[in-house]
Amino acid sequence: MPDIAIARDADALTVTAAGVDIARYVFAEGAPAFEGPKPYLHPLRTLAGAPITGYRPWDHRWHKGLQMTLTDVSGQNFWGGNTYVSGEGYVPLANVGVIRHDDFDAVEDGDAAVVAERLTWITQAGAPWLAEERTLRFHGVDPAHGLWLLDIETTLRSTADHDLVLGSPTTNGRENAGYSGLFLRLARSFAGGAVTTPGAGSPVSRSGAEADAAMGSDAPWLAFSGPHDEVDGGATVLAFAGRSSGGPAIRWFVRSEPFPVLAPSPTFAETVVLAPGDQLALAHRLAIIEGELDAPAIAHLADELAP
Repeated sequence: MPDIAIARDADALTVTAAGVDIARYVFAEGAPAFEGPKPYLHPLRTLAGAPITGYRPWDHRWHKGLQMTLTDVSGQNFWGGNTYVSGEGYVPLANVGVIRHDDFDAVEDGDAAVVAERLTWITQAGAPWLAEERTLRFHGVDPAHGLWLLDIETTLRSTADHDLVLGSPTTNGRENAGYSGLFLRLARSFAGGAVTTPGAGSPVSRSGAEADAAMGSDAPWLAFSGPHDEVDGGATVLAFAGRSSGGPAIRWFVRSEPFPVLAPSPTFAETVVLAPGDQLALAHRLAIIEGELDAPAIAHLADELAP
């Protein structure tokens, strides 16, 4: 198995495997406050070097590759952009917080590359409400099958002096808008691509608007396949729902049109309440795979690569 190397500069880590920069983790960014500054992974690339993530698209400037974030924390927005308010829709509020990188406890490479990080979630008013411990693990590099794996684990501990209610636009009244937690904005070329889910008896792939059928499901995994711009071919992202200590089942927020996104949401339609000192632990896995795989091939890999 090829070694995985990490290079560090002032604001980012670059992860290289099989001679390709497969990921860049930006941990210090001077983004506008309205975008909810936070660390993010962009670009993520296949082993062939093709990018699969989108960054600051015109429709949502706060969508930046792959991010760990929350839509609604007791009325505070750590997502970025406008906030959904019942009866009013999306409105700009002075409530967009910052997720601050504090330090790395480990940056290790080899057969696997591991990044252990400490972060603080701070409201726009300057109150530190959550202390986070995050681990990124890059591993499973398989050039023969054109894939690699990313595991993301995080523990969020409330440092507020009152209960924190974690929710989403759906818990605030907007149907099928339960996005929160780990969020992936795919490259625009993936718009209209195929979303594959396990299905009742065999896996099912749906493209375009039909992919909305997977919205809100609690399937153990979901895959998104689409073509590349500029270079030939395409890619598949196989995402595992993973686990949450919060109580509600992880449910998928996914859209193929008008823009391609997916999120295993821990608060899709139900809130999670953290008393002072309580923790929410989340764990997810993504497989980045060369080629637009069909449903049977995806299901086979899901069995092989499940955490």
